[in-house]
Amino acid sequence: MKHGKKYQDSIKLIEKQKLYDPREGIETVLSTAKAKFDETVEASIRLGVDPRHADQQVRGAVVLPNGTGKTVRTLVFTKGDKVQAALDAGADYVGDQEYIDKITKENWFEFDVVIASPDMMGMIGRLGKVLGPKGLMPSPKAGTVTPDVARAVKEAKAGKIEYRLDKTNIIHCPIGKVSFGEEKLRENFDTLMGAIIKAKPASAKGQYIKSCVIASTMGPGIKVNQAKIG
Repeated sequence: MKHGKKYQDSIKLIEKQKLYDPREGIETVLSTAKAKFDETVEASIRLGVDPRHADQQVRGAVVLPNGTGKTVRTLVFTKGDKVQAALDAGADYVGDQEYIDKITKENWFEFDVVIASPDMMGMIGRLGKVLGPKGLMPSPKAGTVTPDVARAVKEAKAGKIEYRLDKTNIIHCPIGKVSFGEEKLRENFDTLMGAIIKAKPASAKGQYIKSCVIASTMGPGIKVNQAKIG
């Protein structure tokens, strides 16, 4: 893959074999972010678990103290008095069948988070095939299937992110924008890592955090010393 001049210049600022401590790693990410837009900073954490075993799945949600810097559009499936509660909490779209039809018939995906009250799960179960692959299917574990839809909306808007292990044993999560600066990114990073460490399966053996890389959207990956995390 051919990289541009800005990327090549950024590469010169990092030591390839070095494992950075989290603070230094984030500072290096900021110094290598050269794009003209406010780049997202993402962490990629490889875990020493076997996701083929149900008891070694690592999945959950955490509210980042400084948010993600992204405007989160929420779709809420609910009915009755919870419709108004969700709207009052700031939900962008609230309803039931009309949004199911919009997704299935119009291929509509103008939202980032889907929240549902438990009584709606029978109705939206058929959306699993389209929402699942996009990581949008609500789940009790992530706190997006809940009777308190208003609270879930507020948390999503405040910067709640879901983390889950992919098939290659890696969790990819945004920890904010370059414009946040080192301190806010570090707080978000520490909060995310704390949640992932807390979610360690009891059956996991050996080294849990195998590696951690942080990078901005257009910048090179910076390896973080996993021994300095947590």
